[in-house]
Amino acid sequence: MNSPLRGPFMLFFLLATPAAAIGAALHGLEPASRLVVALAGAFAVNLLVAQAMLAAHRWSPWGGVAAVAALSLLIFLLVLVQRLRSRTGRRRAS
Repeated sequence: MNSPLRGPFMLFFLLATPAAAIGAALHGLEPASRLVVALAGAFAVNLLVAQAMLAAHRWSPWGGVAAVAALSLLIFLLVLVQRLRSRTGRRRAS
């Protein structure tokens, strides 16, 4: 499994996954603003994960990918729960 594309795909995953999760949370912004804020948030998530793993002396590349994936999934789930709650709240109010 030593493909030369593994590194670029890992970098793409580390930027795209948290950016997509943060972008989903910012559905009220204009598309260009959402893109800029989502990319900045993705960099922040990656830096915070790396700093936390280095501080805990638990750094590994695959562990970092797993931690970023878990945080991105958590953000996606929080956005999904918030949207479902707001949708059911509107139905009850009608």
